[in-house]
Amino acid sequence: MTTPNDPLVLYGETFQSRLLLGTARYPSPDLLEAAVKRAKPAMLTASLRRQTASQGPQGSGGNDTSNGFWALLRQLAVPVLPNTAGCHSVQEVIATAQMARELFDTPWIKLELIGDDYTLQPDTLNLVDAASQLIRDGFKVLPYCTEDLVVCQRLVDVGCQAVMPWAAPIGSGRGPVNPYALQVLRERLNVPMLVDAGLGLPSHACQVMEWGYDGVLLNTAVALAQEPVAMAGAFADAVQAGRTAYRAGAMAAQDSAQPSTPVLGTPFWHHTA
Repeated sequence: MTTPNDPLVLYGETFQSRLLLGTARYPSPDLLEAAVKRAKPAMLTASLRRQTASQGPQGSGGNDTSNGFWALLRQLAVPVLPNTAGCHSVQEVIATAQMARELFDTPWIKLELIGDDYTLQPDTLNLVDAASQLIRDGFKVLPYCTEDLVVCQRLVDVGCQAVMPWAAPIGSGRGPVNPYALQVLRERLNVPMLVDAGLGLPSHACQVMEWGYDGVLLNTAVALAQEPVAMAGAFADAVQAGRTAYRAGAMAAQDSAQPSTPVLGTPFWHHTA
């Protein structure tokens, strides 16, 4: 959870958490509910296309299950971030976003435009165009993208007030596979950035927060954990720890050992920390 003096601000709105949580693949609705209550996320993501196709959070079939899932989301009273997961064209993205806005009564949208079904890598050639059209249509767009600096800058140029680069392919749990690019991206862009996809351990989330990222969005790492509720709490704590460490300012790395305790016989004021 953020502190009153350090809120997460996206598109001018303030959130009391830097963790966004997905709602898919949980073993049961009860565990999803308990995980959300433990993590206290800023938003919950939900896929209109995948949910409608599966007719339930576990793809079990039946309108009762699907309706129960939507009812649960409303009951949790956490802002919903609809996403355009499963879309492969700009036209699909626009249509799905418009349906999601009507269903959830929200201008927020997580933009996913998939270019490769194997890696689920975003279609970077058409992502900027999709974002531009959504922003002109009044959406608050959070685009899922790669760590490509130029693509992220173009997204900002067309009006995205935040970007969400991946750490690794969706669901891989590998953690940051390109630390250098992610750190350069954080240094170069002056907008809120959330790492979305590929985090598998709380330490991964803590690390990117230490680099200065403003938040993380994850799903599989919690949903497929042996104990999802405990893992949700671990990620929430790690996100906050990483943010606190970033704000505290880490010591500079040294090439050699530096004594941290006084040497006998030497006045303490001659020592450096």
